[in-house]
Amino acid sequence: MALRYHNKVAIVTGGSKGIGRGIVKVFVENGAKVVFCARGAAAGEALEAELNKTGPGSSKFVPCDISKEEDIKRLIAVTVERYGQIDCLVNNAGWHPPHKPTDETSAEEFRELLNLNLISYFLASKYALPHLRQRQGNIINVSSLVASIGQKDAAPYVATKGAIISMTKAMAVDESRYKVRVNCISPGNVMTPLWEDLAGQTPDAAAAIKEGENSQLIGRMGTEAESGLAALFLAADATFCTGIDLLLSGGAELNYGFKSQIQP
Repeated sequence: MALRYHNKVAIVTGGSKGIGRGIVKVFVENGAKVVFCARGAAAGEALEAELNKTGPGSSKFVPCDISKEEDIKRLIAVTVERYGQIDCLVNNAGWHPPHKPTDETSAEEFRELLNLNLISYFLASKYALPHLRQRQGNIINVSSLVASIGQKDAAPYVATKGAIISMTKAMAVDESRYKVRVNCISPGNVMTPLWEDLAGQTPDAAAAIKEGENSQLIGRMGTEAESGLAALFLAADATFCTGIDLLLSGGAELNYGFKSQIQP
């Protein structure tokens, strides 16, 4: 089977686990040279070693805290020094804090989340764009289904993810003159370590996971591999798409459900 991203150079933030890991794996499996970053060195180095054994593409792990501008600059610089080009930037790194009502959320907590989930995407794009323009490459921003449908006790998180979709559309307009495409993926429930951690904070983790599975029309959660394939589609195949928000949701946003929170 032909490699769909052979010899392309991609950067994936937050690539050592979860959706990011799925994207890194699929890109490497399709011949790409992938530079990925995360804060945890052990998981990143282990994934790099695993993927470089199997190929056919290759991977390079770079320790990076994407909430710090200097780390983002270094990530871009390392990639260009190593490969001389950037064809795709996948902004994926971010965090979903434990659910908390608005009344109990501080302004500082909101600011920190904005910096991590949103401003990091802006800065990575800013520093990668001069190189992406040379290659007529593309940016893929990972948002969330809850940006469109809302989520209980998660106003700051939902706000950051909604802003990502809006920024995607604005950058798609700006970068069209350079033939750089900018698109977005909005996952619903995808089984990742973060999802498991959040379930573990509930009284019954198994019940929480089952509820998560039942939220999709197709009766299961998405996988890391499916997330990777969605990103590969946008990077390699969707050459007439820019400014779109691809829902990776299993139909979770469709149909009526039991949603009333009004207490009798």
